[in-house]
This record gives sequence, structure tokens and C-alpha cells, in this order.
Amino acid sequence: MPKLPPHELQKTRLAAYTQANYNFDLTRTAEYTPENGWRVDDYETELPLEAPGPPDAHGSWAAAREVLRNYTFPPPDLITGIFLPDQPLEQRVMVLRGRFLLFTFWFGVRIGGVTDEVRTLPDGQQEHVWGYNYRTLEGHFERGQIDFTIHKNLTTGRVRFHIHAFSQTGRISNPFYWLGFKLFGRRLQRKFSTESLKRMQAQVTEMLRKGWRAPAAQAGPPVQSVSSQPSAQEQLRKAGG
Repeated sequence: MPKLPPHELQKTRLAAYTQANYNFDLTRTAEYTPENGWRVDDYETELPLEAPGPPDAHGSWAAAREVLRNYTFPPPDLITGIFLPDQPLEQRVMVLRGRFLLFTFWFGVRIGGVTDEVRTLPDGQQEHVWGYNYRTLEGHFERGQIDFTIHKNLTTGRVRFHIHAFSQTGRISNPFYWLGFKLFGRRLQRKFSTESLKRMQAQVTEMLRKGWRAPAAQAGPPVQSVSSQPSAQEQLRKAGG
């Protein structure tokens, strides 16, 4: 019997997380600062240079966008993202399979916004920025948001991958998991980001070496509205059984 793809195996969790609420208040993001007990992180790496001007359709910036869209840059020994492959990015819900010590955990996140714009830098130069953020859902060990963006300086051709996040430990009812996350959680956060930078560099470099071509865009399925129904938590409980 053919092996089912991950999104088919996790369809119950995906359906439940589609209805789940965020586990933090989006209206108070201005308060999520180190002074108020939140971690704020920024990580960045250089990607292969391009010629000045708009991003090359088959260059470093576009290759990084493809890696980012497919969520292949996180270290698989730590985090794997599972999602419907034909779902539009701006509507994407992901099941994250996290590994910690000898345990496997399942968390939910939802894309909160997609960025595709030209920005003016302080020195007057411009850069084209593409990326997205995702936000933690009910049941996640953390609460917060992480932004992944690809930047190309239109004057110099410099291409960068940037990670920005604000986070705080969420509610962990199991005391053993709480202690483990307290001891190792911050280290795992840093590993996620630093390894993601390295994997992005490696994947983009390999794609350029092979002369990659961007796939044709495909339309996604109809939008399923996000609900705050209380039944979402029961579905999550059953999915984790």
C-alpha cells in the first residue's frame, strides 16, 4: 500500500488547528518587549549576490523565496512543518512536529501575513522584501510570532535572509515538560534560528548550482474561515491521542 503524504496523515490535526485560537493577544504586540518579559530575537545571513536591479527570476532571492515558501529550511531533527501543499500561503495552517530529547510534540501555527514590497532604506536605497510570519496557536509550548523575510538591495544586489521573533513560554501543564523546556527551551530556540540560516544558505547555493526554475503558480482550494468555537480544543485533544 502506498505511503500517505504527511498532510494526509495529519489531516485531523490540521482541521483542528484551523479552528484554534492564537494563544496570545494580537492587540498587545507593542507590549511584547524584553522589559515586559518577552524575548525579542533577530538573526540574519548573507545569500549569494545578484546583479543590481529587481530580483532575478532564477536568482538567489527567488530561490530563497521558494525555500521559504516550502518551509524546508528548519532543521528536521528539531522542527518539521506539515501543511496542505495546495493551500494559498496567506491561508496556511501548519502542524509543527517538534522533537525534544526522546519525545515528539505536535504544535499548531497559522500564517499571520505575507509581505511583498519595496522598502526605502535609511540611506535612500531600496530593497525588495518578501516573506511571511506565523503565530502560535492554542496548545503550543510558546506564544508569539516569528517573521521570515528575504531582502534584495536593488542598488548593490545584496541578498539577505532575516529572522525576527518575539516569544514567551506558554502554558505547559505537564511538570516534566515544563522543566525540560525551562532548561533547554532557549537553547532550542537559538538552534532553530542558527541552523535555519545555514540550511537556507546551503539550499539556495545548491539550487543556483543546479540552475533551478521556479514552478508554475497554482490556485489553492476555497478559504475555510477561522473559528473560535470551543470544540477546537476537543478536536486537538482527540488528534493528540
